Amino acid sequence: MKLILTADVSGLGAPGDIVEVKDGYGRNYLLPRGFAIVATRGAQKQIQVITRAQDTRRVRDLDHAKEIKAALEGLSVELKAKAAAGSTKLFGSVTASDVAAAVKSAGGPVLDKRAIELPGHIKTTGKHSVTVRLHPEVTVALPLVVTAGE
Repeated sequence: MKLILTADVSGLGAPGDIVEVKDGYGRNYLLPRGFAIVATRGAQKQIQVITRAQDTRRVRDLDHAKEIKAALEGLSVELKAKAAAGSTKLFGSVTASDVAAAVKSAGGPVLDKRAIELPGHIKTTGKHSVTVRLHPEVTVALPLVVTAGE
């Protein structure tokens, strides 16, 4: 199935790219979520409009991403999670939503939870490094301290 991407899809392409995907992936995932449109002659004319809009946003977003990166680099984030008494093991695990809320409460900018990449499941207290992908060209390694608490 030939599709034109309307959003950035990890591992597949950027907006405006024409990609060939399996029918089920296109019909059941990309099209319903609005990540792509079917590649027709009329839709191919829209590629120019999509790429032009993306180019203007990319410059603004790159500058904004660098500003957010500067704000995040000087930030120390502490997250309290439920843990067993006298143990380093957590009840459950830390999620990207938890990290985004901890960054906001630490005085940082509001982050989208989809931009936060965890290094696997964080199930213990201590220091962890979390990657925040602000832009395709801008990523930040954010130090996260998980402590036992309520």
